[in-house]
Amino acid sequence: MPDRAATTLERIESFLPERTVRVDELAESLGLRRAEAGVFRKIYGLDELRLDPANTLFDLALPPARRALAALPEGARVRYVVYAHTIQTLAPPDLDPARMIRDALGLHEAEAFAVSQQACVSSLGAIDAVAELLRAETDETDRADGPDGPSRAYALMVTGERAFSPTVQLIPNTAVMADAGAACLLTVGGPGDIVRSYVTRTLGEYAAGLRLTKEETREYGAVYAQALAGVMRGAVAEAGLDFSGIEMIIPHNVNLISWRGVIKEMGLDPDRVFLENVPRYSHCYASDNFVNYVTLRDSGRLVDGADYLFVSVGLGATLGAMVVRHRRR
Repeated sequence: MPDRAATTLERIESFLPERTVRVDELAESLGLRRAEAGVFRKIYGLDELRLDPANTLFDLALPPARRALAALPEGARVRYVVYAHTIQTLAPPDLDPARMIRDALGLHEAEAFAVSQQACVSSLGAIDAVAELLRAETDETDRADGPDGPSRAYALMVTGERAFSPTVQLIPNTAVMADAGAACLLTVGGPGDIVRSYVTRTLGEYAAGLRLTKEETREYGAVYAQALAGVMRGAVAEAGLDFSGIEMIIPHNVNLISWRGVIKEMGLDPDRVFLENVPRYSHCYASDNFVNYVTLRDSGRLVDGADYLFVSVGLGATLGAMVVRHRRR
């Protein structure tokens, strides 16, 4: 039996706009020469992405959130709604997107807040943080009710943000950002996928992100693979495993060349890193891990009882890795 205090992911859902564009089509709007666009496509492996200017961030965030909430047991309550995002400013200062998402979902009694400090790792960090809040308020009465008892509290982690301008869509020499949304319904001690570990590291010397100097950018590139490998190894070790026990790495979709560097650094079998969505969807801010998870799940490629490693990196620079044991339901 699993630990009754373990964080469990009860349902993960994602959403992608139907409109597909090629990176070449965005070259002019992003200020890229044809040769530079070709590098993104041929070297970095970013070919297509989903992008629809008609969508708002709510059009991205709400559909997967509603589907995830369908897994909420009858009589259960959502205690927290946490909106994880990368871009610091997404709405006018008099609007609170986290509360607006909560209210649009009819979860008026839930506490709503946002997490963005870890950029694209914020979704993993939000799961870890809100699980601690749930765990702190879980008393013996809650535990006595069983895995689906009405007193069990849940949280909903939601992602979704738009690549609304060239400034936030292009990471020079790294990625072209795309539209997507995702949601994760979680609780403590439920029947869902078990979070077995979470390890994060922030390289504060690269906190300037897009404003790094060329020299700092080169330095970061030189340490990136080794640093990320260390975080991945740490998460696997904390889960009491080695990499032979990891069924698949479910990564962020930054680009192919960065992942090839990590694969080489770690001596991994490339087939054990799920990179199929990189050329199809590009990098979708904090949603990548969940988009990739849903792709694997819906194609029947997740193994019951197997362990998976979610990995993401955020500008600033935060590296995160989470081991999750899948349980088919």
